[in-house]
Amino acid sequence: MKFSDLLSMSVNNLRRRKLRTFLTVLGVVIGTASIVVMVSLGIGLNELTMEQIASYGSLTEISIYSDAMWGGNTQDGKEPNYMTDEVIEKFRKLNHVSSVSPILNFYVIMKQGVYQANVNLTGVTREYMKNIPLKEGSLPAADSQELEMVVGNQIPMRFQNPKSRGNVYMFSNDPADAPDVDFMNRPMFVIFDTNAYYQSQNGSSADDENPVRAPKKYMLKTAAMVGGEDYNNYSFSVYVDIDMLKAQLKQVFKKNPIPDQPTNKKGKPYNYFIYDQAVVEVDDMKNVSEVQKIINDMGFQASSQMDWLEQSQKQSNMVQGVLGGIGAVSLFVAAIGIANTMMMSIYERTKEIGIIKVLGCDMRNIKNMFLLESGFIGFMGGVIGILLSYGISFIANKFLSGQFLVGIEGDLSRIPPWLSLAAIGFAIFVGMAAGFFPALRAMKLSPLAAIRNE
Repeated sequence: MKFSDLLSMSVNNLRRRKLRTFLTVLGVVIGTASIVVMVSLGIGLNELTMEQIASYGSLTEISIYSDAMWGGNTQDGKEPNYMTDEVIEKFRKLNHVSSVSPILNFYVIMKQGVYQANVNLTGVTREYMKNIPLKEGSLPAADSQELEMVVGNQIPMRFQNPKSRGNVYMFSNDPADAPDVDFMNRPMFVIFDTNAYYQSQNGSSADDENPVRAPKKYMLKTAAMVGGEDYNNYSFSVYVDIDMLKAQLKQVFKKNPIPDQPTNKKGKPYNYFIYDQAVVEVDDMKNVSEVQKIINDMGFQASSQMDWLEQSQKQSNMVQGVLGGIGAVSLFVAAIGIANTMMMSIYERTKEIGIIKVLGCDMRNIKNMFLLESGFIGFMGGVIGILLSYGISFIANKFLSGQFLVGIEGDLSRIPPWLSLAAIGFAIFVGMAAGFFPALRAMKLSPLAAIRNE
């Protein structure tokens, strides 16, 4: 018997019993829609978590810290494990490391008109700057010999008029409360020697005869502003080229110790810069944990967004498993319904099966006919169930996302194409599996007994 004949007979048998077929298909529809919607919620939560974590920084980025700057990470009689340019080169030579940027943090005072603020000036490589999202302007040119700034989007809100606030800074997160500070169009004056500035403001002096002079102000140009209305990893710093910053600090402090730079046992500064932080870029997200472990073994503290992501994924996978299990129960109930329908169909078609056997029909054709019927039920239920799932997903994203995802933008339910195809395939499999034992029963019926059966 041809496959087309078997398919035609199966479809006709299902059409003869429309109500029973409808109810059985409905069970598969509910089961398929349940499991797809539940899994889509788990996928949505997982992807939202990844997107949220990624918004705070690259998932292939590792932040490295050295506590030797504050007296830790040292051994008796040995040089502290400082993060120097030599150590940075060791990081660059590690497998899977695509780039390394040392980070030099230096706090300065910025002034514009009556406003001023204490700001973290962060020296980074030009390569690192390429990762910074920009709202206005452009990154400093590669051949620029000026100390140009890339300003975090939250920095302007740190400015206050010290006279009106009694020298107490009160920061606001509301852009409407931001002072009249314009980095792009007005000059910004920067004071590097903050100790000398405060001493001169307070009238203190090194001795009674030689009062401390106010330190020199440097006018720095702003090349760009960091993008985004909300805060991100780059919001609260002002970024400059690290080599230009080091040259500037050497010029300002000359042979005197640079603030926040460690000194040797005699109190003299080192002839090289020491960093308290560095950023390593890894070639692939899957290699982050391996590189991070190696750096930790070198005696430095290494952390990445992957730490948070792995924990979040474990929780998301657990939630997804629970939700998928709930949906699977519905599909299991639908499978019982298919099996029941096939068994009833056998009892009703016993005489028909007997005649087919007497005419010499291959036993496998009888089995295949019932498997096609059950598989067709699964197929119809799977397709309709997927369509229903998209409808439920749309409603959930439109009306429920705002209630459950406060402050987070994105869809709560996400149905990727592979899930739709997998759901239809699984529904067909469940249908055929449910019809397998009834099909075997049909094969084992005695032809004579079947014919005599009224």
